[in-house]
Parts: sequence; structure tokens; C-alpha cells
Amino acid sequence: MKVIPDDFVVNERRGPYTNHNGPFYIKKDGNKYVHGAWILGRHCNVAKIAHGGMLMAFADGVLGHSVYSKTQRAGVTIKFNSEFLSAAREGEWLEGFGNVSYVRGDYVYCNTMLKVSTRNVLSVTSIFKLRKSEALKKITTKRR
Repeated sequence: MKVIPDDFVVNERRGPYTNHNGPFYIKKDGNKYVHGAWILGRHCNVAKIAHGGMLMAFADGVLGHSVYSKTQRAGVTIKFNSEFLSAAREGEWLEGFGNVSYVRGDYVYCNTMLKVSTRNVLSVTSIFKLRKSEALKKITTKRR
């Protein structure tokens, strides 16, 4: 069993898809939330490095959380640009936190850099569109 770094707790406030892919962790560090995950065998491709889709899904969750933290409204990803910079290998601890660059109307511009230690793994710039409160009421009243 891997030891979870100090102050991280399981992030249980994610959707079914993300919870299925986890476990993912979170900690509050000043004004930001840092997200983390151990790269497990099921996150990897045949070369035992994190699958690009896993890294992108993790980064999207990091950014979605930062959008909500900044605006107190849920958003959906409408643009996602990523650059793979290095591999994250099975057994390594991955971390990232989202930065909201600015909010313009219902659009939120943000970015993140996923890292293993000091090694940059994935750089992402993204745009989210904030959801209308009426649409969210329909979702939150549904049973999952």
C-alpha cells in the first residue's frame, strides 16, 4: 500500500467516471487545491507509463475543481489543449493544481501543469463554460 503524502485526503466529490478511475486525492494549500494520485498499473499502457487519456482526464478534473472554486458554479470543458512533456511511470506520485486566468461572462480560462516531483508531465490550457443554475438543479435532484 502506498503512503499518501501529508495533508492529502481522498477526493470523494467527483463524478462516477472519475471515482471509478481513482482513487484521487486533494489537499488545500493556501488559496489553492492540490490534486494528487499514485500512478497505478491500471492507469498505464503496455510500457508501464500513464496513459495519455488518464492524464488528460485527471487534468480536466483538476481544472473543473478550480473553476468551481473560483466561480461557485459548475462548468463544462469546451476547449482543452494539452502537451505531453514527460512520462509519469507506474508507482510515481502525480500532482497538479488549476489556475484560473480570467473569467469573461460565462467563460472561464484556466491552465494546469501536472508534475511528478519537479518533472513537468502534462501542460494544459482550457476554457470552461459555466452551467446555468436551472440546468444544475435538474442534475442535483436526480438520483445516481
